[in-house]
Amino acid sequence: MPASFAVPAIGKYTWHDAYNYARVNPGNASVALLLAWPLFLAFMALIVVLTPVVFPGLAIASYVLKATNAPAIEKPKAKPAAAGTGASYAEMYPEVQPKAAQAPVPKYKKWVDPVESSPAFDLINKIMKERIMVIDGAMGTAVQKYKLQEEDFRGERYKNHTHDLKGNNDILVITRPDVVEEIHSKYLAAGADIIETNTFNATMISQADYELDKKEEVYLINKTAAELAKKCCVAFTEKNPDKPRFAAGAVGPTNKTLSVSPSVENPAFRGCTYDEIVEAYMEQVEALVEGGVDMLLVETIFDTLNAKAAMFAIDLFFEKWGKKIPVFVSGTIVDNSGRTLSGQTNEAFWNSMSHSKPIAIGLNCALGAKDMVPYIENLSKAADCWVFCYPNAGLPNAMGGYDQKGPEMAEDCRVFPEMNLINAIGGGCGTTDEHIGCLAEMVSKFKPREKHGVKD
Repeated sequence: MPASFAVPAIGKYTWHDAYNYARVNPGNASVALLLAWPLFLAFMALIVVLTPVVFPGLAIASYVLKATNAPAIEKPKAKPAAAGTGASYAEMYPEVQPKAAQAPVPKYKKWVDPVESSPAFDLINKIMKERIMVIDGAMGTAVQKYKLQEEDFRGERYKNHTHDLKGNNDILVITRPDVVEEIHSKYLAAGADIIETNTFNATMISQADYELDKKEEVYLINKTAAELAKKCCVAFTEKNPDKPRFAAGAVGPTNKTLSVSPSVENPAFRGCTYDEIVEAYMEQVEALVEGGVDMLLVETIFDTLNAKAAMFAIDLFFEKWGKKIPVFVSGTIVDNSGRTLSGQTNEAFWNSMSHSKPIAIGLNCALGAKDMVPYIENLSKAADCWVFCYPNAGLPNAMGGYDQKGPEMAEDCRVFPEMNLINAIGGGCGTTDEHIGCLAEMVSKFKPREKHGVKD
């Protein structure tokens, strides 16, 4: 045998070795084949004899293993191969390979909410299938027209308060309820189906700016605001029962953010904790519901984590209350990038909110109607619930005001129902009852968006 080729040990012999050996020593290879022929014949004869016994036996054994729920047998773990030897990932890290004894795949059932739903669910769902609903306009814009002074905000209750209160519009439900009631009534007369309570900043966290961060004050503001809005809705519904009106408890974003640090020097710093935000929202929601709101509107969401805290607080309250009312969720995008302040696209925003099962989701403020179109279109495609929007009256001017009048805004908003994107529309910053009247007239000629489902 040439020195260039040696016979390997029998345990390591492969067909590659047989090929190379036969190529170098054809005579020896032929002798080996002749000697192996009787052994091959004997092996084949044994197979023929045992086949009628072995195969039925193996078939029966497989059914026995299934019936007795026999445990899986793990393969012996191979020794990890050294890196840099051309080995695959599985060869280098055999311990991360799937195990044989996997748990069976669970069978999931469709989720059913155990909390009782209020009658408002069926009524709103029915209306949104039939026509586009109308939401009211800006409360702040309407309040500014009254040119209220410090004395109006203080009233009798806060006459001796230690902090200036002008600009704290939420407390007007206590000190000037006549103003707030008149604003609500004007929006309802203009054609609004839904009016929001004057509680955008009515949380313990936001009221701290005015040193009114006391539970009894926050409770009073929210409950009184809800009662006032509900009173107006009842009055207009009685005038025209065919057009029911709804009071929505406005739940604003607070003046804190959970996702972004207010300190440039310390990115990890937060102005408040998640639990503090949840507690503040829980207190607000409880007072709004006690005041009689038909639904809740979590609005102007610039930080999705704040919104998740709000939805968590709402779910906690519903569980405690034993009943639930519809929840609308509205985000706000900060510029033409289409992202929220915390960096989410509107599709990502929907994915972050969808687990909470809002009855409707939308966008408000930040942009005028024309700039909002592509983002509402995206949201309409992604969301399996009702979709709404309430844009600003165009973009602000150099003085921070809004110049777009009602007819012009309605014409800009026409694209939403024309493209069949929405089920409800309203007005954001700069809008008044004139704008809402024009929007109500415009959308009355269009059919609402059809809600699409998601495969189970």
